[in-house]
Amino acid sequence: MNVHAAALNPAQRFDEPASAFAQDAIEGLSSHPKRLSPKYFYDAEGSALFEQITGLPEYYPTRTELGILRDRATEIGAMIPQGAALVEFGAGSTAKVRTLLPDCALGAYVPVDISGDFLNAQAAALRQDFPELAVYPVTADFTAPFALPHTVRELPKVGFFPGSTIGNFEPFEACGFLRSARAILGAEATLLIGVDLEKDDRVLSAAYNDAAGVTAKFNLNVLARINRELDGDFELSAFVHRAIYNRERHRIEMHLISRTAQTAHLLGHSITFRAGETIHTESSYKYSVERFNALARGAGWTPRALWTDADGMFSVHALAAAE
Repeated sequence: MNVHAAALNPAQRFDEPASAFAQDAIEGLSSHPKRLSPKYFYDAEGSALFEQITGLPEYYPTRTELGILRDRATEIGAMIPQGAALVEFGAGSTAKVRTLLPDCALGAYVPVDISGDFLNAQAAALRQDFPELAVYPVTADFTAPFALPHTVRELPKVGFFPGSTIGNFEPFEACGFLRSARAILGAEATLLIGVDLEKDDRVLSAAYNDAAGVTAKFNLNVLARINRELDGDFELSAFVHRAIYNRERHRIEMHLISRTAQTAHLLGHSITFRAGETIHTESSYKYSVERFNALARGAGWTPRALWTDADGMFSVHALAAAE
């Protein structure tokens, strides 16, 4: 078995993630309206809860995208040059990359995620199942520039960004991420990206307000994380989860709503809430193929191929770095 040490961005200090979390939480919860970045959902507990969400009957994106990846694996694999380094942004679970591995001959796999413990556990499991695959996990915030391991810098690069995480960005942020990914991957790179498509409001509402309440626990976990990591005293039972579809902006919005007037604290800062005041924790934009292609072109990528499921629920795009 080939065992490779985790490759951390040399410029990243170990205290930086906690410091960024503190700064972003204080700034976001002090703003009007209040907000928290969805990237802070994914500590170990949040990552585990999200894995539960992906198996819920209402939550179509994961199983639909996996179906596309399985059914079109040969065509998608043909987009990956032999010996390439596959860089997965926001890797989380390795379930999706596993569907591609039999149909491509990778030189290396570089999963990148902010949740280091979960990332390294997934990388270890992948090494066990694919002992000939060189795996170099990078613990980093993939929304910001980071350095690839030096061992893959001379290999062709293919980015992999499944899960419709691109929808969690505001459109200008999505453009910024795509530009950043192009800079990280370099010239002649390819990007494989999952994009959730526009659909009936009722399907979307059910997907983000599941009957079992797992999404509510996932949403509330960001406050529990503040309590654990930032000396917070948020009372989770004083907030309720709600997800709504904003048709005008083509997005699902997730909120935590304060049940009552209250004050919470973190790192010595007082955060006051009115009854009914919300924390906007996530947006999930839904795209038409045309709108996403326009976004990609504006960020320096050229659409090369597109795969969707039979019902047109979800899409996987292959993009080439434009000259």
